[in-house]
Amino acid sequence: MQKQIIVLIGGPGTGKSTLINELVARGYCCYPEISRQVTLEAQQRGIDQLFLEQPLLFSEMLLQGRIKQYEDALEEPDNVVFIDRGIPDVVAYMDYIGDEYPAHFTKACEDIKYSKIFILPPWEEIYESDTERYENFEQAVTIQNHLVETYKKYGYDLIEVPKDTVDNRILYILDKI
Repeated sequence: MQKQIIVLIGGPGTGKSTLINELVARGYCCYPEISRQVTLEAQQRGIDQLFLEQPLLFSEMLLQGRIKQYEDALEEPDNVVFIDRGIPDVVAYMDYIGDEYPAHFTKACEDIKYSKIFILPPWEEIYESDTERYENFEQAVTIQNHLVETYKKYGYDLIEVPKDTVDNRILYILDKI
């Protein structure tokens, strides 16, 4: 079986981390979303919201972290690796806030390709804000639209995961791979 590096995407609060955690519990190799880690490290240095205060620095850190995740996934012994968010997410978020970014951001999106992209739709009933997720639901929907546009721009066919129980969403994803 050929290595599959599969990414779960979607706007904030669509259930990506919940599904990644369940896939881990079922024994799958998974890489978590790294933006919370970057945000928490910045908060420990006294920067409340790095993405809001220094979006390019935040995005550069995410880009490098996601490139490393991809490279690490290639070295995993598992044939299937799941990742919570991919490299094009960085570009989508920068487009969302309207900031410019260096050419190496788009080059990374062009050069590094994932096997499959599963997108989780906005789901108001499960949406929650917290200290790292500052967007309201309407903003989450706008971000979702940027994600769809960005991933399609880089040639991906998006597989939408239906709103359902965690177990049924996992079964849907596993059935598609």
